[in-house]
Amino acid sequence: MSTITEIQAAIEKLSANQKSALAAWLQSQEEPIMSEAEETALLARLDKAAAELDAGKGVPATRVRGQIRGWAGR
Repeated sequence: MSTITEIQAAIEKLSANQKSALAAWLQSQEEPIMSEAEETALLARLDKAAAELDAGKGVPATRVRGQIRGWAGR
């Protein structure tokens, strides 16, 4: 299989499960959108946010929705 056309023809013959597996594999081959350091920092911030929510320091979703409506109306 040396051309895109041949690859596409072969993919058309795959079952739905095989196509799904191929799609997942192709996505795994892409370069990460963020660096490892950025991902580590993001995960640390998410852990901190989760801990704050668990401690009752969060903002209710209804309040956030109300604020968003106000921001969007500006």
